[in-house]
Amino acid sequence: MIFSEDVLIRTAIFVLASCGFLVAKHIYKHKKANQKPLVCPIRFDCNAVVHSDYSKLFGVPLEVFGMLYYCLISFSYLFLVFMPSAMPAFLINLLIGLSCFAFLFSVYLISVQIFILKKGCSWCIVSAFISMIIFILTITHYHVSDVLGLFN
Repeated sequence: MIFSEDVLIRTAIFVLASCGFLVAKHIYKHKKANQKPLVCPIRFDCNAVVHSDYSKLFGVPLEVFGMLYYCLISFSYLFLVFMPSAMPAFLINLLIGLSCFAFLFSVYLISVQIFILKKGCSWCIVSAFISMIIFILTITHYHVSDVLGLFN
């Protein structure tokens, strides 16, 4: 059985979003437990980053927003794998917009780590990388003119 490029890209985005959800859940679980510090695999200070003043938005932990985003993207693309024509165009545009926003917000958060906190979190970097790959796959899968048309 040969899969179309559309199915492969949608499946890749589903897998990436599922991995992103697991990363965000890992951060949330360790942050909530507060008994064991969040350990970064590459000698960063994850604990300082995830407990900083920049770790919440409107009083909600950023990893909760991450889990919601990745869950929405994951289920949407899983649905698109099996029923691509059933998804209305405005929902696809919403997914494109969310992917763009998540990518830009990840860039902001990585900038905060580098320039303000001067500390890093490898789990956060992995999540940002996943957001970036989802965004790149999204804008290459859908025509760039369609993506830019969102902002008109």
